[in-house]
Amino acid sequence: MADLTQTTTATTVWHLSRRTAFVLAGLGALLLSILLAVSIGAVPIPLATVWGVAVNHLAPDTIPVTWSQGREAIVWDIRFPRAILAALVGAGLGLTGAALQAVTRNPLADPHLLGISSGGAFGAILALMHTGMFLGLLTVPLLAFAGALAATALVLGIAQFARATSADRLVLAGVAVSFIIMAGANILIFLGDPRATHTVVFWMLGGLGLAQWPHLLFPLAVLIPTGLWLWHRAPDLNAMSLGDETAASLGIPIARFRLSVFVAGALITGVMVAFSGIIGFVGLMMPHLVRLIVGGDNARVLPLSALAGAIFLTWADTTARIVMAPEDMPIGIVTGLTGGLFFVWLMARRTS
Repeated sequence: MADLTQTTTATTVWHLSRRTAFVLAGLGALLLSILLAVSIGAVPIPLATVWGVAVNHLAPDTIPVTWSQGREAIVWDIRFPRAILAALVGAGLGLTGAALQAVTRNPLADPHLLGISSGGAFGAILALMHTGMFLGLLTVPLLAFAGALAATALVLGIAQFARATSADRLVLAGVAVSFIIMAGANILIFLGDPRATHTVVFWMLGGLGLAQWPHLLFPLAVLIPTGLWLWHRAPDLNAMSLGDETAASLGIPIARFRLSVFVAGALITGVMVAFSGIIGFVGLMMPHLVRLIVGGDNARVLPLSALAGAIFLTWADTTARIVMAPEDMPIGIVTGLTGGLFFVWLMARRTS
């Protein structure tokens, strides 16, 4: 009996140390990715300068200044906020995709495919072109969250009305709602100020070029508590991924828990869309890639999907900045191309 207890304890410690190693490796890769993203651009800046600027802003006069004020402005005021926003948005979308896939038992669940991103975009466009910033910086994220939440409710309502209980039909309901909402968003753009149309259309394709330090507080304030709550509920997500009957037998209130996860996903997605536009497929790709490496336990999948999404979107944004430099390509084009190819591979893998 003692040997069995020791073996179980050793196995638990090994799993915890393995999870910690993956997370630490992911954090290291993310930090390196952000530093490289700041260094790379139409005006290349040495990594030593990037590091020196960052350290001096966090701890003034730590490193002797050997760079110009222009380079410091590029690094600190333009590229760092953009790279960090890319990481936050990627982390939020990757985390949301992993949670939605678990709670719906649907490997194709994704904020973009389920119409949540479109709802967030509708709310953001409504704020940008019609209501005005009546709540200051809070206006766009709040209306984006409201739009994402309304889209979520619409998808679930249509699925229940049509008795579309299977995973594939839920995705079809999401795609249908996405088309309907985007039609409404296009009407808002058509009726809005023509002078703002170009900016809004570019934003809808996904873009992080307007990132500023104050903007980072909103996605950060949403991502940390919501992500911790989802991670805390990882055992329940594991049970839900095994089926409603298994979850119910463990005492999980299925309908209420599923709704709470959808609301959490709508909150994260709405706020991310408010500051980045529509960026698709991150939430679809990252959880699948993570599960291939660490298995299906959501205690590992959720944080690693967030890290993978952060790293992926940081490099996607870097690619969007340099491929047509000095012009910015919308980041949604990069993620759409990558995600479309991944979607084809996933379909082929499921049918093989």
